[in-house]
Amino acid sequence: MNGKKKILIADDHAVVRKGIGQIISETANMIVAGEAANGYEVNEKVENEEFDVVLLDIALPGKNGIEILKEIKRKKPKLPVLILSIFPEDQYALRAIKAGASGYLTKESAPEELIEALKKVLRGGKYISPAFTEEIFAEISSNHKGPLHSKLSDRELEVLCLLARGNPIKQIANDLNLSAKTISTYRSRIMQKMAMKNNAELIRYAFEHGLISPRLE
Repeated sequence: MNGKKKILIADDHAVVRKGIGQIISETANMIVAGEAANGYEVNEKVENEEFDVVLLDIALPGKNGIEILKEIKRKKPKLPVLILSIFPEDQYALRAIKAGASGYLTKESAPEELIEALKKVLRGGKYISPAFTEEIFAEISSNHKGPLHSKLSDRELEVLCLLARGNPIKQIANDLNLSAKTISTYRSRIMQKMAMKNNAELIRYAFEHGLISPRLE
């Protein structure tokens, strides 16, 4: 590929992959060398092909991005993974960095920022938006208990945000390739861990803590 850096794009929306691919194609030293629409495809491609960086969405069908990230780092610990997600940094950035990600961007980021982030992780660096840098390092270095949602597992947090955005259980189950019963179980665990009684309380909490935003729709 003429010495160009090979990028694997992992996102379950074809239009998103195409858009990202167009942005990358305009950069002289990068090329989209592979695409994946779910966790299985990501693992298969990472295991059987060589890439210089993985651009990974959080909300993939089946296993979520954090779980896939951990699997990638177990198989190829030196392979940089840059998270690109609809979810705010407050929600997943710290978890992603702790799990081994080289950086975190939201899909609201400008194309120029995406390219800047890719270049930085390709050089072996880490990328977090300037606005969140101080907050995330303060969180890493602190010993306080943190907000209620810090008690949740990565999957529980994902389900919380989807519930708070008004998605019905059947839709969430379909999007995550899980059963409705499993999603209901996650909902019950979330309610118990956060001492909440209904979805209205979850929605209010999610907005108050910046976990969801109307701009993400």
